[in-house]
Amino acid sequence: MKKTVTAKKETDGPSPSKMIDGRIKELGDWRGETLKRIRALIKEADPDVVEEWKWRGVPVWEHDGIICTGETYKAVVKLTFAKGAALDDPAGLFNSSLDGNVRRAIDISEGADINEKALKALIRAAVALNAAKKKPGKKA
Repeated sequence: MKKTVTAKKETDGPSPSKMIDGRIKELGDWRGETLKRIRALIKEADPDVVEEWKWRGVPVWEHDGIICTGETYKAVVKLTFAKGAALDDPAGLFNSSLDGNVRRAIDISEGADINEKALKALIRAAVALNAAKKKPGKKA
């Protein structure tokens, strides 16, 4: 008699969204507030965004591929767009990693103003680029 083994989905702790909540709370300063605001803008720009937690603690936002990451450093919150070099940036938000062939980043310092309209447009453009490059028949 053969035993039937069924696959069991494992959960390795809190969801990515809860991990991001934890990072924001853990920071407890302007960086946490900035990450929280950026996260809200990403969700406003793309209500279908999927939050992930990768590379040992980096918040990642995806929709048909990576849109951007939200890394926190001592002096900046860095939004790195996976395919930023292929995006139009008429407002000039990209201010870091400008020499790369693929990625572009936005470094946000303490007290910096965030051009919310331009950032949401950039998020939407990244989503559209991911959707355009999605292979036919592949599910998101």
